Amino acid sequence: MSLIRPFRALRPAPGRAAEVLAPPYDVLSSSEARERAKGKPWSFLHISKPEIDLNPAIDPYDPAVYAKAEENLKRMIEAGVLTRDARPCYYVYRLTWRDRTQTGLAAAASVGDYLSNRIRKHELTTPVKEDDRVRQIEAINAQTGPVMIGYPSAPEIDALIAKAAAGTPEVDVTADDGVRHQLWVISDDATIDKLTRAFDALPAIYIADGHHRSAAASRVAAARKGDGSHNYFLSVIFPEHEMTILDYNRLVRDLNGRSPEQLLAELGKSFTVTACDRPFRPSAASEFGMYLAGRWYQLTLRPDLVPTNDPIGRLPISLLTNNVIEPLLGIADQRRDKRIDFVGGARGLEELERRVKSGEMAVAFALYPTQMQDLMAVADAGGIMPPKSTWFEPKLADGMVNHVLD
Repeated sequence: MSLIRPFRALRPAPGRAAEVLAPPYDVLSSSEARERAKGKPWSFLHISKPEIDLNPAIDPYDPAVYAKAEENLKRMIEAGVLTRDARPCYYVYRLTWRDRTQTGLAAAASVGDYLSNRIRKHELTTPVKEDDRVRQIEAINAQTGPVMIGYPSAPEIDALIAKAAAGTPEVDVTADDGVRHQLWVISDDATIDKLTRAFDALPAIYIADGHHRSAAASRVAAARKGDGSHNYFLSVIFPEHEMTILDYNRLVRDLNGRSPEQLLAELGKSFTVTACDRPFRPSAASEFGMYLAGRWYQLTLRPDLVPTNDPIGRLPISLLTNNVIEPLLGIADQRRDKRIDFVGGARGLEELERRVKSGEMAVAFALYPTQMQDLMAVADAGGIMPPKSTWFEPKLADGMVNHVLD
């Protein structure tokens, strides 16, 4: 089995992509999805968040929800809104957001290589979310949410993808969040073969976003057994040097019994603390911005407290956790402790300041973004990233390409 292979995508018919493409299922609540899909009968949210077409009081994991997804998918196919390519292809998928562009390959990735850790992971999954994706896949007999993956330096692959994207795209849609989505189809056998062989030569590729989707795909494959497309899962694979991870910042509701002055004094034992006239955005892993009692501060951790040979310990969130969040603020489990909250960097440092000023939170910390090289180092070591370590932008759209399980 090859690391990746082409597939017959189920995708929007020509001219219909703008009506279909939707944000990923896991970035919107049910109420937000219901609002986004108003007046949009062909939005993919009717498949990825089908509870929006049922009573708002329904449990999103109710069997009726998955049955509705199946019904809505059939309706879109029968109406000709979604059509399936006649032969297996690869697809170049380009995302453009603000001043950033990343161009990757939509392909079916091997479940076997996922299980053998050649497709590497860095996150824990939760059973309830895995179960949800398994039920979704089984209900509609397809994988609809692509897993975002990064590949290490490979100039040959970069060149093949760039050449395939030299012409006019088949899809060119700018979504309402400002992200531009473009798609090119690679159908010629020579290019398909070159891409397959070039990816097979890679030692590993790395899941960036989509651990629950890939885990669910592996469970479906195990249940179905035998040969078939269920042994592969839908992915879009980008060169790691083009991928963008934003900061994933922290807010804490109280100072664990300390006054602001006491917290500053404690921080001074491990950090150089400098008051700032404006929001401070870190430029290195050992730097942090802090908003406390109406003022921004720059925190710079002492060099001797930064581990050099520990890929997890040197992450920005690990440095903050080990020197501030656990010992000073008394938060040992960031997954469950209700005193801490998380804000993705796309919302800006102003959001941190706003929530502290409102009195909802007592202190905010701005972090340097995790780097792809650090993520890959953790995955190579078989490690698990701390919770809420990465926030990838831009996001892939649901509905652009779908992998039917024949």
